[in-house]
Amino acid sequence: MRYSSFFIPSLKEDPKEAVLKSHKLLLRAGYVRQLSGGIYTYLPLGLKSLRKLEEVIRKEMNIAGAVELSMPFVQPLDIWRESGRDEDYGKELLRFKDRQDRDFCLAPTYEEVVTDLVKKNIKSYKELPLTLYQIHLKFRDEMRPRFGLMRAKEFIMKDAYSFDTNEIGLDESYKKMKHAYENIFKKLGFDFKFIKAEAGEIGGNYSEELMVFSEYGEDKIVICENCGYAASIDEASSVSDYKGPLESCRQPRMTKLFTPDRKSVEAVGEYLKVDRTCFAKTLIYETESGFIAALVRGDREMNERKLKKAAGVKNLFLAKEEDVERITGAPCGFAGPFNLKDINIIAIDDEINNSEYWITGANEKDAHMANVKPGRDFTPDIVADIRSVQAGDKCIKCSGTLTVKNAIELGHIFKLGEKYSSILNAKFLDEKGESRFFVMGCYGIGVGRTLQTLIEVFSDDNGINLPVSVSPFDIAVVNLNVNDEKITSVAEKIYTDLTAMGIDAIYDDRKLSAGIKLKDIDLIGIPFKIVVGNRTIKDNIFELSTKKNNTTETFDNLDSLYKRAEELLK
Repeated sequence: MRYSSFFIPSLKEDPKEAVLKSHKLLLRAGYVRQLSGGIYTYLPLGLKSLRKLEEVIRKEMNIAGAVELSMPFVQPLDIWRESGRDEDYGKELLRFKDRQDRDFCLAPTYEEVVTDLVKKNIKSYKELPLTLYQIHLKFRDEMRPRFGLMRAKEFIMKDAYSFDTNEIGLDESYKKMKHAYENIFKKLGFDFKFIKAEAGEIGGNYSEELMVFSEYGEDKIVICENCGYAASIDEASSVSDYKGPLESCRQPRMTKLFTPDRKSVEAVGEYLKVDRTCFAKTLIYETESGFIAALVRGDREMNERKLKKAAGVKNLFLAKEEDVERITGAPCGFAGPFNLKDINIIAIDDEINNSEYWITGANEKDAHMANVKPGRDFTPDIVADIRSVQAGDKCIKCSGTLTVKNAIELGHIFKLGEKYSSILNAKFLDEKGESRFFVMGCYGIGVGRTLQTLIEVFSDDNGINLPVSVSPFDIAVVNLNVNDEKITSVAEKIYTDLTAMGIDAIYDDRKLSAGIKLKDIDLIGIPFKIVVGNRTIKDNIFELSTKKNNTTETFDNLDSLYKRAEELLK
């Protein structure tokens, strides 16, 4: 492909709307353009890389025995109502009506459709196991799309769904898909780890996320370097061996403390000269079934996913200020766990339950209570692990020290069991002729997200640095002076020869300065480049540069140059 004939609208400056390095490079290098918030056009460079990435994924899916298909992006809403997930997805599910006033939606995922498909076409255990997959669009109406392809509204995913006769078969299908994922992400060069995860809206009884370590990752994972324990921040647990507030926190029985204009744990602690660990902070939440109060230690973060699970609710939002004042009788910042109005549940973290002498809000302006004891001064309805693990906590498996790292989720695999087949009445006949529900698994990879993560992790100061298997072109041939007939003749021959060899080359034949051309080739991330200039003609020296390690090799004939190019590409 000739650069002058290709469409690469690169930018000289970093776009203001981009925060992540990878998002900036995607826009600057001309890989994508935003049409609307969270909706992107893949430009020719981006599309070439995307298609190559899809082939890496497709190859491993096929080796694992999965069969490719393509399911409708537009889906009837009735099937979502049947599964009950139309309410679970809420406003993220983009709904609309056709001209006959029938309800439809844009697919946020495909469990319902694939289950319905198999239900109508697979009747016997003899046709199982079966794993179907696709690489296709999804749409979720994200409230705050950000970071480019990392959290877009419209995005491309690889979805695979396994159907088995029993749990033993599911375990085998799950292992095959997990192994395929390991092969895919090893080939891409990532430092990754599978971690136990929360199933979310997809559901099921077990799931794992494939996480790639990155300082810019929006997810947090908990790891024990001693025993290898790893889990998402929403699933991770730590040893609860807290011995109670410090001696300096201990006051006589339920003593009211004057704390004028001190609302936060930090401000009250500084005023009373006590540590944040002395506090049990009370947070008020609104749910679909009313208000709940929840308590964690003052230096801890509430884990809202854990709280939702413990309280058995689907929706959880911090209560509005006016609701907090009505429920507690005091302004925000002075809430405590007693004498609360309209509270259905009081949930406390197990650390709070295991001790006493806590300082809490007094439900009174400018006041806090000391020596608050659960069970004596208030009665919790739920005692559970509802805190987020912190670095330095003890591992639940070996008591080693836990660390918390930032990561990017690129894959998620689930053991769904009979969750969807039972809801949608999807059955087959077993060897005894009895009707049974399919046992399912679900396996996803964010394809666009993976492309951007490759750029995030592997780019350098000069631009994108994709692996050869995903780079839009294999080699760039750069003509440093298109006005020189001899240089142009050699550059044209090299480009023609490489193309004839089956190498995907781009030939920079633009009438621009050598500096601009070399910078552009580095920016768009071509892994190898052959530079043709005065030195080539004068000294008969051919230069082949490798972007990844910033090295240049020289050759005195074209045959040696071509042979080395083939070796590098392999």
